[in-house]
Amino acid sequence: MHVDDLDGAELAGGAVLRPLAADDAPALAAAYVRNRAHLEPWEPVRPEAFFTAEGQAERVDGLLRQLAEGAVAPWLLEAPDGRIVGAVTLSGISRGPFCSSYLGYWVAADQQNRGLATAAVREVCRIARDTVGLHRIEASTLTGNTGSQRVLAKCGFEPIGLAPRYLHINGAWRDCRLFQRVLHDHAPLP
Repeated sequence: MHVDDLDGAELAGGAVLRPLAADDAPALAAAYVRNRAHLEPWEPVRPEAFFTAEGQAERVDGLLRQLAEGAVAPWLLEAPDGRIVGAVTLSGISRGPFCSSYLGYWVAADQQNRGLATAAVREVCRIARDTVGLHRIEASTLTGNTGSQRVLAKCGFEPIGLAPRYLHINGAWRDCRLFQRVLHDHAPLP
């Protein structure tokens, strides 16, 4: 898979979902700095380098290598003013009889409750089905993250269980609710 294989789309309020690009590191670092406190309860503890353009350049390079290997599909959410206001990533892309991936996303603090996360997740599900060719997508949320649980429900995800101590988030192993969305029932491509 290549960046050119990934679609983009205009979303709520003029924001755009677009594939991650190699030159996005400085804007992505700025977005993470602006949203550091907002994202902290929902993410792993990040080293200081994560919040720098250099740290993001290394991360972006890694994601683009994984994209070329078909293991990940990363997008950014860009506001009309050009600011990065979120990201959506399909990771752990598996082919064959599983034909699945994991969904992760975040939306900036100043973009909450505008339908942006729901629109972005819906569009990524469409791309995952129509372009990437996946059968299902799995997502997890911390048990108390009702906002993300609402987004997933609106996008057709169904709860599939509770995973105790599933992810190491904000310095501790946290329980998560697991969700999936089955995209289609076609046989996987050979």
